[in-house]
Amino acid sequence: VRQRGGKPKEPLEYKQDYHRRLMERIHDRREALRSERTAPDSMLVPYATDLLSALQDKGLQLYVASGTDQCYVEEEIALLELDRFFADHVYGALEDHRAFSKAMVIERILRENNVDGTRLLGFGDGYVEIENIKSVGGIAVAVASDEAERSGRPDPWKRDRLIGIGADIVIPDYQDYAALLLYLWKSSDGGSHAL
Repeated sequence: VRQRGGKPKEPLEYKQDYHRRLMERIHDRREALRSERTAPDSMLVPYATDLLSALQDKGLQLYVASGTDQCYVEEEIALLELDRFFADHVYGALEDHRAFSKAMVIERILRENNVDGTRLLGFGDGYVEIENIKSVGGIAVAVASDEAERSGRPDPWKRDRLIGIGADIVIPDYQDYAALLLYLWKSSDGGSHAL
């Protein structure tokens, strides 16, 4: 902005503008969930609730770490009817962007629960979270979903990118969650925290 002769705003102003625009863009989807015109599962990666139930049945403590502001994440978790899986283990961004990162959340989860990073099992579709999970020694399951078609096939661009950053496993969605968990539990002693 400055290079083009303008005066830049404070970073928080840009963030607030981003959230305002984002909420405008997704308003109809949120209202469809709120009014129950749309089923929550239609807004999730296929078989996500089956996977979460299976992880919970195995006794894992589940967490959400999101770059979206805390208030919005909590609302979305409730609208998607996922609060039963995460309780108060939902970590969103703070207003002060310098006081939040997914890496900081992962460190906090590990510290507060006295858990070694090698016992962390993380799921995500983004570069940052996969990198953060790997940096503490966790197992990173990357989701290269075909969001538009929900075809059950991986998005090739996402798949290549996630493999490139070191994901341990790349899946297109959670349709084969039972086989995935069987594989993971054979590869470890089974005691983990899922993020």
